[in-house]
Amino acid sequence: MSRKTKNTAVGAVVVAAALLINTFLPNKDEGAASGDPTSCPNLPAEAWDTINLIESGGPYPHPEDDSRFGNYERTLPEEPLGYYREYTVDTPGVHHRGLRRIVTGGGADGVVDEWYYTDNHYDTFCEVQPR
Repeated sequence: MSRKTKNTAVGAVVVAAALLINTFLPNKDEGAASGDPTSCPNLPAEAWDTINLIESGGPYPHPEDDSRFGNYERTLPEEPLGYYREYTVDTPGVHHRGLRRIVTGGGADGVVDEWYYTDNHYDTFCEVQPR
């Protein structure tokens, strides 16, 4: 077998392997785009404090609270820009906003339709069922 034939065969095997991997392994971007957060088994007390503040309309302790959340990471279901709002969940011992957030969806009529919690700054979310 000539060197050119061997290189062509190796290249074909590499391409076939890449196609198989792409076909059978989940793609992180596809999972994120699907926007299927899990449900939250337990929330920290500070998350419930934030939810209570949202339900009462504030005031919020951080100027960034009640700002538009763009869902640029595509970890939540796709909705029009402006559908989601974000709020800080304080972390004990941290003297900045930290990583934890409550993100709400909807609410144009004053009633929040969806509630989400992240403890890793939007990498993953779980869905909250308010009490």
